[in-house]
Amino acid sequence: MARSELLFWDAVDRIRETDARYRREAYGFVVGALGVTVQALPPERLADPARRHLSGAELLRGVVRLARREFGAMAPAVFREWGVSGGEDVGHIVFRLVECGELSARPEDTLEDFRGFDLMGALGANLEVGRVRAAGRGRAAPGAGGPG
Repeated sequence: MARSELLFWDAVDRIRETDARYRREAYGFVVGALGVTVQALPPERLADPARRHLSGAELLRGVVRLARREFGAMAPAVFREWGVSGGEDVGHIVFRLVECGELSARPEDTLEDFRGFDLMGALGANLEVGRVRAAGRGRAAPGAGGPG
């Protein structure tokens, strides 16, 4: 593990000593989603440090994309397990990391940028949970797995 990575986890552990609302994994995931989202920016925006900065809404969309890719239909359950149930929770994670110097923010960035985002709805939206049609019936069998 690289020294910077060790320092990051030490910072997370210090945050959690005074605020244990969110699991350790949530902090790592949010930072990972930030990195993936920044790397997906168009090259001209990526090359400009001022334009490379993500808004709260952009980060939240990136968190949802990565969570759906990594966890699929289990994404809402994973986030609940981590103590993260809304956009504001992601904002709290971000600003706690800003406070300890692990992330940076602009003066105009606020927790308000993360409020009102239906994280659980976005994590579960349009995901097909495998369902099998009952033979001879036109509806899914409850609790059945497999492609639908």
